[in-house]
Amino acid sequence: MLEVYKTNVIGPMVVTQAFLPLLKKAAQESPQKGMSCSKAAIINITSECGSITNVLAWEIGQILNYRCSKAALNMLTKCQSLGYAKDEILCITLHPGWLQTDMGNGAMLAPMGVDEGVQKILDTLASLSEKNNGTFVDLDGKILPW
Repeated sequence: MLEVYKTNVIGPMVVTQAFLPLLKKAAQESPQKGMSCSKAAIINITSECGSITNVLAWEIGQILNYRCSKAALNMLTKCQSLGYAKDEILCITLHPGWLQTDMGNGAMLAPMGVDEGVQKILDTLASLSEKNNGTFVDLDGKILPW
């Protein structure tokens, strides 16, 4: 569990801390009003498996270390959204869905290729604003329950 936490929680936290001065500078110098990904944003990639409400695909695999780490990443992002709101840095977690990756093609082929998934993610990120700050969204920008 510790190794998975290092990757899925501590890693994103350390990266954010390293880039925070640049994110604050970008937000301060931007002529844009409000929050957006084109101004300054922290986008943490999560999984609906980390949703405490949904507990997605429990029957398929319990993967406790992964689920707990993604739930912790969701909490980290929520805390970041509260802490950096005054700096107008948008903070969200994004569930990219089931994509055809090394990790995503376990028992069967995932329904969506990486290229299509990336395009959908970019489209979603372009549509986010301060109303999405601190939320957990899916590939289409729909807000998911924590």
